[in-house]
Amino acid sequence: MTEFSHLNQNSQPSMVDVGGKKVTHRKAVAQCIVALPEEVLEALQKDDFKTKKGSVFQTAIIAGIMAAKKTGDLIPLCHPLGLHNCEIDVKLNGPKEIIIHCTASIEAKTGVEMEALTGASVAALTIYDMCKALSHDIVIKEVRLMEKTGGKSDFQRQ
Repeated sequence: MTEFSHLNQNSQPSMVDVGGKKVTHRKAVAQCIVALPEEVLEALQKDDFKTKKGSVFQTAIIAGIMAAKKTGDLIPLCHPLGLHNCEIDVKLNGPKEIIIHCTASIEAKTGVEMEALTGASVAALTIYDMCKALSHDIVIKEVRLMEKTGGKSDFQRQ
């Protein structure tokens, strides 16, 4: 097993030193699934996914992008990054689920996995926030990295 990356030689928390790394094109894709009770899905579909607070999907997309850009402020040992691109895709996946994909990319010395995971997570939380008046049985599940490229090793979930 590899050692934890965010500990220094004294086993204290530490930001990873990326000073000696090469700048490469980095990309990460994260996914999050939101399971909706039937009454919530019916109410949303009836009004074309709009509520008194606004369009559920559009608001979730904007919130996810904003969160991905602020990841370095939210996760203590993440490097602050100026993303080159961040895209959130929100769509129905089956009868009672919404699937969210967040793709983040940058030319940098460090990856953007945490930015993609944060973007997908906050988009899901936004959907919950906008729909919670209808039910508290909404479930956010399976926040996971689907793909990363451009670093020491690439990864793609099958």
